[in-house]
Amino acid sequence: MEWTSKSLPYLTARPPGAADAWTEEAAEAGRRGSQRILHAGETAAPAAVAAMLGLAAGSTVVVRRRVIELDGEPTELTDTYYPPDIAAGTPLAGTAKIRGGAVTLLAALGHIGVRVVEDVTALMPLDEEREQLRLGAGEPVLRLARTTYDAADRPVQADVMLMPAGRQQLRYEIRLGPSRPG
Repeated sequence: MEWTSKSLPYLTARPPGAADAWTEEAAEAGRRGSQRILHAGETAAPAAVAAMLGLAAGSTVVVRRRVIELDGEPTELTDTYYPPDIAAGTPLAGTAKIRGGAVTLLAALGHIGVRVVEDVTALMPLDEEREQLRLGAGEPVLRLARTTYDAADRPVQADVMLMPAGRQQLRYEIRLGPSRPG
C-alpha cells in the first residue's frame, strides 16, 4: 500500500495556527500533502448526499470539490457538502484554502461533530474520475461516504471520497467507553 488513511485526524478541530490535518499527516510521514480546490459554492444536492444530510433530493447545499495530492500525485477526490444555513456566506463556500481546515472553521462557527458514520464501498470509477486519479483501465476505487453529526444529532457535513483501491488502505481504530489505566 502506498498510503494508510486514518479518519480520526480529520474529525476534530485543529489548534489555533495549525496546518490542516492532511498537510500535517503527510509531513509526519516525510511526504508532501496538498490539495487543489476545483470548485466551491452552492449546488443541487445529489440524492445520496441529500439523504446523508437529511435534506430533500435536489435541495441546495454548499460543496467544496477537491483533488487531494500526495507528493504532487492525485491520491483522492473529495467532495464535501454542507447545509446552506451552515456554510453559505462563509469561507466554506469559497475556493480559498481554510487555515486549519474546514472542521476547524465549522467548530468556530459552533458546529462541532460528535458522531460520525462512514460507509466504504468498492466500485469502478467514471472516466472523468479515472483521468483525475491517473488510473489505468480496470482499476477500482474505494468510495468512503462520511456523515458528521453534531450534539443535536444534526448532520453538519457530508464527505464523498474516491481513492485508488490499489494505493490506499483504510485503518480504523475505535475506542469504546472511557479508557482505564492498565
